[in-house]
Amino acid sequence: MGSDSRVGTPAFEDLTARARIREAALRHFADHGFAKTSIRAIAKTAGVSSGLVRHHFGSKDGLRRACDEYVLDALRQVNERLGNESNLGDPIFTSGSRRALSPFQSYVARALVEGSETASSLFDQMVPMIEKWLETLDAGRDDVPAADRRTRAALIIAMKMAIPVMHEHVSRAMDVDIFSDEGDRQVVLGLLDIFSHPLISVELADKARSGFEAPRRESAP
Repeated sequence: MGSDSRVGTPAFEDLTARARIREAALRHFADHGFAKTSIRAIAKTAGVSSGLVRHHFGSKDGLRRACDEYVLDALRQVNERLGNESNLGDPIFTSGSRRALSPFQSYVARALVEGSETASSLFDQMVPMIEKWLETLDAGRDDVPAADRRTRAALIIAMKMAIPVMHEHVSRAMDVDIFSDEGDRQVVLGLLDIFSHPLISVELADKARSGFEAPRRESAP
């Protein structure tokens, strides 16, 4: 889904009623949280009746599940394409993929802050996506990873998700709204620079790692 189908844009009016409801729900759940969002408010934004919302999704819980599935499907599609190294090096593809996922950042951030089942589901299903990506990268490594693939995948997701969760603080530090086009561009450039340049040398990492390789002994009482 691109940004041209967001609530309030001309393209939004061209969507089916079901799609408009889903788009409106994504916005309301992100802005106000699940508990404070009503079906009536979603219906009003979507330009439909509350009855039609229930007809398509059954309940607010059913609507949130549909939103979760929609977001996860978008993440899966982009992740599968990024698994192709030729796509990763294509600036048109990478910028387009970023724009496609950008509208979901606030939705995921809200789910994480609320500590809902939605957050758990999103996180758990994203881990194997990153594991698959790491499997490809590991094949080209000369050294043996110090941590298993699942651990590294979970940490990568946690670090990435922390950015939208802490968007107010990050935006204040950067002096730009990270959910804006310019803010998102700066975040991407910053992350690319961080990930493409080691923060510490291999030698320093080896020294630091040696202190954690053997289990620590409990001190005597």
